[in-house]
Amino acid sequence: MSGGGRNWRLVRADTDAVPASARRFMARARKRKLRAVLPWAVAAGVLALAGIVSWILYGTSMLGVREVKVVGTQFLTPLQIEQAAAVPEREPLARVDLDSVRAKVRTLPAVDRVVVRRSWPSTLVVEVVERTPVAAVPTSGQFSLIDRSGVPYRTVQQQPAGLPLVRTATPGPQDVNTKSALTVLSALSEDLREQLVAVSVAAPARIELQLKKNRTVVWGDDTQSDTKSQVATALLKRAGHEIDVSVPSVVTIR
Repeated sequence: MSGGGRNWRLVRADTDAVPASARRFMARARKRKLRAVLPWAVAAGVLALAGIVSWILYGTSMLGVREVKVVGTQFLTPLQIEQAAAVPEREPLARVDLDSVRAKVRTLPAVDRVVVRRSWPSTLVVEVVERTPVAAVPTSGQFSLIDRSGVPYRTVQQQPAGLPLVRTATPGPQDVNTKSALTVLSALSEDLREQLVAVSVAAPARIELQLKKNRTVVWGDDTQSDTKSQVATALLKRAGHEIDVSVPSVVTIR
């Protein structure tokens, strides 16, 4: 300013002009501010990373299904399992409903158990356990295979070697006659199994075993089957075409 006034000039103070105590205070303040902000910054970074990962897993086909690997099939083909699973190609692997796939594959009659799992980065593994036949039921010139639960799951043209016949009108897991036949089959000794041709169940209390050489074992109902098996086995060497063990304490041979 002119006219005898003072001349003012801005100058930058050297750091030495700030007292050491003030510098320490400001440094501590900056550290406190940094410590306060750091957790939020880390959390924001983690959330952003999680969002990117979730988008890749669930929102893109980058890690989509490129292969359905089928394990354990015998009579069924891998293609049948894939078609039953009905998993769209390139569907994000993380979004595949494993329970739904399992339920759909279980609708195939020959499938007993199913395990479905993800194999990263792009494979869905379907492990199948097929039903094991324990008997064949003659039906209209063909043979319906049933498993240990009585489920008919496959039809064949000829009786498989080594499988006994079960003669019952309506085979199935809820059929009383089928259950009785399976109870008897599970109780048979090895000697009876070797001789067995068929188990005939006209009614729950009218069970008969048809053996080789036109021999018959009258079983009655399926109660005391273990005892009846022991008694019938002991009498196999006796002469006679019919062994009646329906009352195992009173046996008759004809």
